[in-house]
Amino acid sequence: MTQPAKKIRPTLTHAGIWVWDMATMESFYTRILGFEVSDRGYVERYNGNITFMSNDPKLHHQLILSEGRAEGAPSTVNQLSFEVASLDELRQMYHRVVEEGVEKLLPRNHGNAWSVYFDDPEGNNVEVYLDSPFHIPQPFGEYLDFALSDDEIVQTTEARCRETDGFRMRDEWAAERAQNMGLAG
Repeated sequence: MTQPAKKIRPTLTHAGIWVWDMATMESFYTRILGFEVSDRGYVERYNGNITFMSNDPKLHHQLILSEGRAEGAPSTVNQLSFEVASLDELRQMYHRVVEEGVEKLLPRNHGNAWSVYFDDPEGNNVEVYLDSPFHIPQPFGEYLDFALSDDEIVQTTEARCRETDGFRMRDEWAAERAQNMGLAG
């Protein structure tokens, strides 16, 4: 009897977006999100320049900017999401975006994560986020008040999550997901 094939689970490692103005977009992603340019070049296939960017020294690229976005074309991305390590880093990112005058700023408490959403210069939606230690079914979103301390944000989030059907601690939820995926051992 043959064994069933192991389910392959690809991991998202990078995203690419079409751009109108390479210099403006490169400047935005280096200034706001701290990316470094790792390579540049020309791609004959679509007759345009490409810029590879990363903020991880072990990864050649995490973000690709590609010239050739059609004139008048809407954003080609639903969102680009970037994780930070702490509420303090998320708060710093929020203030950086405010200081830059970035449009459509939306700080959100999703219960299972805290996020700041904003548009890059060409209207692509960017999310900077941090997972919380809680899980509640999605979609869920409330205003995230950065005037609160980290402890107040965590306490407020936990209280709101505990009021929501389906609440669990993230570790419990993740263990169940691993079991359901056949990854628990």
